[in-house]
Amino acid sequence: MVDFIDEYNSKNDREYTNGEITVFWKPKKCIHATTCYRELIEVFNPRKRPWVDMKGASTNEIIRVVNLCPTDALTYKYNKDVDKTDGAASADTENEVRIMKDGPVVLKGNFKLISTDETELKRMKITSLCRCGASMQLPYCDGMHRKTGFADK
Repeated sequence: MVDFIDEYNSKNDREYTNGEITVFWKPKKCIHATTCYRELIEVFNPRKRPWVDMKGASTNEIIRVVNLCPTDALTYKYNKDVDKTDGAASADTENEVRIMKDGPVVLKGNFKLISTDETELKRMKITSLCRCGASMQLPYCDGMHRKTGFADK
């Protein structure tokens, strides 16, 4: 099996905690699907600094919304499970295909993507595939659906 690629680590990565859990944000992975702040503006508010306020909702509600992130730009761990040497990762989940409202198709788990010329594309734990056709990184979503006004019918 091919190892998963994590090309998204950055000095801009951030951690936020409420004492019970730590939420990890990897801005390079974010496609600005807006799920986090549409679902829980009391915690995820891009108009404020810092933009994550872990006091804005219960731990369970924060976990619910973090699990909706289509790219794993937001992940969490319970503080008792955080190991600073290996970074953050979402709890293991089964394979999942999710169609985001007015956004991409999100694949979570162990999938193999094969291109039209039969070559295997890079593997990741989570991949967002473009539905609007405007991405500059096809077949992957780059957030252009927001600029084009793509909407589900």
